[in-house]
Amino acid sequence: MAQLIKYWNTLKGSYWFIPTVMSIFAAALSFALTAIDARIGDAWVANMPWIYSIQAEGARGLLTTVAGSMIGVAGVTFSITIAALSYTTSTLGPRLLTNFMNDRGNQITLGTFVSTFVYCLLLLRVVQASHESSAAFVPHLALVFAVGMAVASLAVLIYFIHHITESLHVSNVVANVARDLDSAIDDYEARVEAAREKPPAHLPADFDVQAVPVRANGDGYIQNLVFGSLVSTAASHDLVLRLERTPGDFVTAGQTLLWAWPKPRMDDDIAAALVGAYAWGRQRTQSQDVFFLVNELVEIAARALSPGINDPYTAMGCLDWLACALHRVARHDIASRHGFDSDDTLRVWARGFDFETLANAVFDQLRAYFASDRNAAVHMLARIGDAGEFLRDADQRRLMHTHASALHEAALAAMTSDRDRQAVEQAYRRALRLIDGRDFSES
Repeated sequence: MAQLIKYWNTLKGSYWFIPTVMSIFAAALSFALTAIDARIGDAWVANMPWIYSIQAEGARGLLTTVAGSMIGVAGVTFSITIAALSYTTSTLGPRLLTNFMNDRGNQITLGTFVSTFVYCLLLLRVVQASHESSAAFVPHLALVFAVGMAVASLAVLIYFIHHITESLHVSNVVANVARDLDSAIDDYEARVEAAREKPPAHLPADFDVQAVPVRANGDGYIQNLVFGSLVSTAASHDLVLRLERTPGDFVTAGQTLLWAWPKPRMDDDIAAALVGAYAWGRQRTQSQDVFFLVNELVEIAARALSPGINDPYTAMGCLDWLACALHRVARHDIASRHGFDSDDTLRVWARGFDFETLANAVFDQLRAYFASDRNAAVHMLARIGDAGEFLRDADQRRLMHTHASALHEAALAAMTSDRDRQAVEQAYRRALRLIDGRDFSES
């Protein structure tokens, strides 16, 4: 099941899937309209003055012109898309290639041009002039649709030029990744919502003694995990599972995926069923992997602060969106993702992600880059302080104190100007006051 889900996600995200579906639909439409034209004849055209009443040669010329122009425009749009991908790879990071390939606007644009070409090409075969052995046949209704598709393709071309320009703007790239991160947190919360009303998740007392490892049979990044399959398999064999690897983790053949308790109830068939709930591939994907999107924003920010690019404002924008996700997690108590059967018996114990995990992933990875730039360091201290409004307990406040102090120390060591050190010091003290919820200054 996990492999099927992986293949379906790969298929939906491929650049050719939607154009292929649209082309097949266009081919079917050409056959259907040709059959309707053959049934209704062409007498109705005389009553429709807005429809071109053309002969076979004119119909062939029209279809040839539309088909030729569409395949030419399709080549241009493909070239523009490749240029966009090249820019993304060199400036923002290669992992964003997937975002551009998955963009529905780009896929539908290519699909419109290719399907119009296929439609016109298939219509050309049925247009025939009058001969001694056969009567002339011009599918007027199908030609009306061909002209309509050509006009629609022109509108799509205008949309594409606007869309590709917007998609290259770094602020929109960052905001789109942040939107996907927000959706991933939504999905995670939805998956764990049912666990909020369940009893506390405690592993059996002899779990460490009686549990046996279930090992991977391949190499790669875990892309999908069918959690429900693990729960149902564990329930049907009265097992308790503890997950060691989750989506986003890299595994090698023979590495432990999970522990199953108790050993006497396990056999090779059950182990194979449990392994079948996982699917892995050559790269990480955003499906079920929140930190893949976090790392995308971190990578953009890190690249922006590199000497070759030196764009601190892009890095600050990435941090703003990361802080937004952090504030959201701080506001809500995200439960761990444990699995229970219908009798509320624990079947799958899994580590979740919480405020501390997310905060460490953001600030620990970016600290070294932000500390070396005065503006970026002050901005990060401000974002750390902003989190104080959403913190719910002393542990969270202590964690943010730790991150603020670590950045303060690193930034002071990197600054060469007393004025810069003073700005960092001022931002640090204000951040501490905000974390403690006691800053009422005007500045």
